[in-house]
Amino acid sequence: MRRLLVWRVSSGRSTTVGDRRRHVPPAGHWGPDPFAPEEGESIAELSGRFPGGTLGETLFPVALPDGSTDLYIRQDRYHAQFAADLPAERAALDAVTQRPLNDRALNDRAGTPAWRDLPSWFVYPELDFNIPLAAHRFMAERAGAREVVEIAGASHALPASQPHAVAEVILRVVKAVA
Repeated sequence: MRRLLVWRVSSGRSTTVGDRRRHVPPAGHWGPDPFAPEEGESIAELSGRFPGGTLGETLFPVALPDGSTDLYIRQDRYHAQFAADLPAERAALDAVTQRPLNDRALNDRAGTPAWRDLPSWFVYPELDFNIPLAAHRFMAERAGAREVVEIAGASHALPASQPHAVAEVILRVVKAVA
């Protein structure tokens, strides 16, 4: 049995399907609009290296008892910042139910990247204002992606706004590692 490590940075935390603690090593990894930091890099550092991101100016900080800070996209800016290609009603609902980005996840240094040892595929939106397009392109190239799909006109909410395009890439990845 071969597994595919599927990941998406959500709220600043990398979410994976197919954890590496099991004895069957993953055959590859894929993620929609992912961060792919090098060991020792933070996602804040990586994103800030390229022009085009406007996330910082839209954030509303909420201090937490543990000393960290959750960062929410201000609800009045959410649609344009995060989900411009979704209907306004959907974006409004997403804005009030969003999960925050924690400042520790934003600034923590990455460990050994999976893309060093596993084949990678990237799909990302052309009009992502959270992660600059140049950062997406840089990470895909640096990771030696087997395939790169840039979705024209898509926002950061890529899996919600372009589910068929994302699913097509997933199916190609699964076939490639089967």
